[in-house]
Amino acid sequence: MDKQDSYDAIVVGAGHNGLTAACYLAKAGLKTLIVEKNEQIGGAAVSTEMYKGWIYSNCSYVCSLLRQEIIRDLELPKFGLQVVPYRGRVTFSDKGEYLASYDDAHVKRREVGRISPIDVDAYDRYYQLVMRQCRFIRPFLLRRAPDPTSMKPRDVGELMFLIKRIYDIGPRDVGEMIRFWTMSIGDFLDEHFEHELVKASMAGSGIIGTGLGVYSPGTAYVLLHHYMGDVDGSMGAWGFARGAMGAVTKALGAAFESAGGVIKTGSGLSEFIIENEKVRGVALENGDEYRAPIVASNLDVKRTILKHIGREKLPPEYVRAVERFKIRGSSGKLNLALDKMPSFPLLPENGDYFTGDFSCNTSLETLERAYDDWKEGRWSAKPYFDMLIPSKIDPTLAPPGSHMMSLFIQYAPYDLNVNGVRSADNWNDETRKAFADAVFDRIEVCCPDIRQRVLHAEVRSPADIEREVGLTEGNIFQGELTFDQLLFNRPIPGYAQYSTPIDGLYIVGSSTHPGGGVMAAPGANAAREILRRNGKGDLMPALAEEEI
Repeated sequence: MDKQDSYDAIVVGAGHNGLTAACYLAKAGLKTLIVEKNEQIGGAAVSTEMYKGWIYSNCSYVCSLLRQEIIRDLELPKFGLQVVPYRGRVTFSDKGEYLASYDDAHVKRREVGRISPIDVDAYDRYYQLVMRQCRFIRPFLLRRAPDPTSMKPRDVGELMFLIKRIYDIGPRDVGEMIRFWTMSIGDFLDEHFEHELVKASMAGSGIIGTGLGVYSPGTAYVLLHHYMGDVDGSMGAWGFARGAMGAVTKALGAAFESAGGVIKTGSGLSEFIIENEKVRGVALENGDEYRAPIVASNLDVKRTILKHIGREKLPPEYVRAVERFKIRGSSGKLNLALDKMPSFPLLPENGDYFTGDFSCNTSLETLERAYDDWKEGRWSAKPYFDMLIPSKIDPTLAPPGSHMMSLFIQYAPYDLNVNGVRSADNWNDETRKAFADAVFDRIEVCCPDIRQRVLHAEVRSPADIEREVGLTEGNIFQGELTFDQLLFNRPIPGYAQYSTPIDGLYIVGSSTHPGGGVMAAPGANAAREILRRNGKGDLMPALAEEEI
């Protein structure tokens, strides 16, 4: 043993949720330590120089879900955080068509009418329905999930809050809501729209981060999850963090240290120290040990429980439930340094869409076929991507005149199938290059000179993402956002309020309620629960829109 120090609380993992939880614990007066395996804090939200002056976000790439209440409460702008909204979105088809999206509702209607007049009024109905769903669910994001099996006063109160919300929206909307949450995004869009490109332009948000296809039940909710954020009070808007996504975690780290917190990087967790069914601290891979009666793990529930705690120390039924928790839906990342802005010959010049995202998706059938390939362990010949050029908004990300491009690629298989053998070990330089080539082929549908513009390409497979930042199987949500893994079922029934069977050990990452994305709500909710259970609940402000 090289070192042994004592703290009031230890947080394992300096991703955004771990940092958020640690901020609130430190602000409440707890002597708090964060331990992080990498040399740099941030987890999947890190800004790094990729190539001679090009700055990129390592994994996460856009900012919307980060709760405004947390931004204000932790004073993150004071520590350098700026989120700039992006204004456009374009979906291209293989048929030489495109559909652009705009913030202005009238312009959006005109654009939909340009390719499908019959869908103009349908879009208004669609948008209003989705916003109603968002308004229902948003108050639950900064609350702990109710436990329907508990008769404790606070759990009864949370259930009454849920019942009141259901009563307030009325029986017709309740039926609509339940149906929406359980249906597929494909069926939902088919009910509203006629034109395939209109449907395809909206479907991607229903499959990101899942191991499901557009016609799989439950994917409509995943779309809703992506509409629940806001930028500057505009619900459903998206934006970029100035300085790339590492600016978010850099601000959180600065807020934590300003509250007296300590960060130690460069050594990963070996095991939790557990004595008599109570957590006593952490042992690191470098031999250091740190003691604390409270330990909060920002690792997903499977890594926390199955990798770092012996099964013999836990109830068998709990271990089995953790084993059943689904972490699927792997994705890849492609970061590109460009010598100049690539051409988009289908688009008029100087539109707002150049400050937004691009995808190439002809139809729902195209997405479903990509899902079929993923199930077989292959990437698709027509992969779904979400492509952005953040340097159009933030010129500091690339040298003058040049640009940085970021692509999120859904359905990149974790256990890659090579000659009939499926394994994460099949990802190597050769397969990464072949994967990138498939993505470049698809980009050329909308951006034919992309290969000529690339100075440097960084390809991250799901296995790379898992190894580098600890996202199991490259899943961005630390667990699928399916109906059976939401609210009081996330991560498992009976333990949806951030606790574990080990006294003093909590889980604060995205595998807990309300789920993934750079939201920070799991970390904030978990910190509130930790403080309440340790008699310090009055030291954390109320963040939810309506308290019990």
